[in-house]
Amino acid sequence: MYKIGIIGDRDSVLGFMALGFAVHEVSTGEDAADKLHELVKTGEYAVIFITESFALEIQEDMARYKDAPLPAITVIPGGSGSTGYGMASIKSAVERAVGADILFKNEE
Repeated sequence: MYKIGIIGDRDSVLGFMALGFAVHEVSTGEDAADKLHELVKTGEYAVIFITESFALEIQEDMARYKDAPLPAITVIPGGSGSTGYGMASIKSAVERAVGADILFKNEE
């Protein structure tokens, strides 16, 4: 059975432990990148969530896995709120998969 992991700062990720997530607390972008590579290498994770603040720092590391079927790497807001990066990341992934923007309508 696959696991669901989350990488981020302590305040943002500890609550996910109650949901059964494998919680990985990091304090720097370098730690986040190392942890991401470690989790992917195990092959045990279907989904890895990364808080926006760290995802912004490790974009190149995350890009290495964007076309891999597993794990799905998803950016989520941290404890300090959303910067919009997570939604932009999901929108881009959906556009690549579907070929069109189905999440947002262009309102004119």
